[in-house]
Parts: sequence; C-alpha cells; structure tokens
Amino acid sequence: DSLGFMVELLGADHPLVKQIMSGKMPEARANELIEGTKLKDVAFRKELAGGGKQAIESSTDPMIVLARLIDPKARELRKRFENEVTGVERTNYAKIARARFANEGTSVYPDATFTLRLSYGAVKGYMENGKRVTPFTTLRGLYDRAANFKYQFPYNLPPRWMEKKPAINLSTPFNFVSTDDIIGGNSGSPTINKNGELVGLIFDGNIQSLVGDFIYDESVNRAISVDVRAMREVLRKVFGANEIADQLAK
Repeated sequence: DSLGFMVELLGADHPLVKQIMSGKMPEARANELIEGTKLKDVAFRKELAGGGKQAIESSTDPMIVLARLIDPKARELRKRFENEVTGVERTNYAKIARARFANEGTSVYPDATFTLRLSYGAVKGYMENGKRVTPFTTLRGLYDRAANFKYQFPYNLPPRWMEKKPAINLSTPFNFVSTDDIIGGNSGSPTINKNGELVGLIFDGNIQSLVGDFIYDESVNRAISVDVRAMREVLRKVFGANEIADQLAK
C-alpha cells in the first residue's frame, strides 16, 4: 500500500519512484523486497550492527538499499514539514489560545499540549452498542481474554505471567476508566484520588475519546488508567519486585 501510494502521489516518472520500483508494480516490488531481505535473520542483524555504519552503507540487502534511497528525501521532507507546517501550527496555536482566554477567561481549560496540567474527573462506566461498560476490569479478565483467543498473538501472555498465575489474586482491579479529558498529552500521568493518593497511571483513552481534539462528550469519553493495585500485585507476584511495590504503597 505504501509503495502504491508513493507511485500515485509522486507519479511513475518521478526519479525516486523509478529507483525504488525498478520497473515493477507496487505489489510485485513489495513482495520482492520482503522475500529478498535477510533482516528477519537475527544473525544477519547482529552482523550488520557489529559492522556499524560501513556495513550499512555497503550492504546489498534490498531493504537496506531501499532505506538508503529514501532516507535523504525523507529527511528533507521532514525538515520542510517542521518548518512549513508544524512550526506554523505551533506558533498560531499559541495565538489562538491567547485569544480564547482573552475572550472566555477561565471558563475554558487548555489542552494538555505536553505541559503541566491538572485534569479532573470521576471513575465512571459508559454505554457502548446498547451495553453497559463497567468502569473496572480485573486481572482475571486479562487471562480469560487470552484464553478466549487460545493464547495466540497478540493476545498471548509472557511465559512468566503464565507461570505465576496460581499466585496472583485474579480479582485484583486491573484497569479503570474515568471522565478525565486527557486529549493532547497526558499519557503517563499519575491518577490520584481526592486524598492525593496514587490510584493509577493514565495510559490511553477509549475509541470514543478520539474526537477529543474537537469536542468532549462526558457520556462516553473516557480516559483509561492502569490500577495501582494491579501494579503492586504484579510487581510482587510476577516480578518479585517487592521494594518497588512497597514504594507504590506509600
């Protein structure tokens, strides 16, 4: 698909396209690259890494050759994009934000934009396709889901997790959702309760939160946190990291 998109966007007569496609159709060229590369071979990758820059520059592996062809143009386009698009957006976003706050004052709150920010909300489920989604999942649900898919990728669990299953309290809350509006850069932030105690760690949002750049709907928009109780349980029972678990309990 990527090769086909490149041909469609740049045109079959573009010099870079001619170099990459070697006179072949996108699907045929993609198959040729995938079947011809040795990058899936661990020994080859180690040899390549050991040889450093010189090994990469002299490699005849089709994927390495492809990367060498694309890299200069990709860097050029990235620099242009940063200067002409993201840089302009960043500058004007600040102007728009200042205008909004000048007009609306503190009645609106800012997006996270990877800056310090306190977001608030409540742990609360929601309705999806006519069914109630409860606010909490459990470690039991993790194992059940893996079993339902016969432990096949990407639902398989690491061997250590399977070995330690008998020792784990499977009723331990695993993840929970809340009405926090985290669009714009809150992933990795601690989730604290009204007493200032650590209760989780924000890491994602549900699919309904994807429109958060434009609108927030409290009825379905949810932030997802991993529960600190699951962190402590897994740290102790799966990894034996009792010291870290003790710190999370303070």
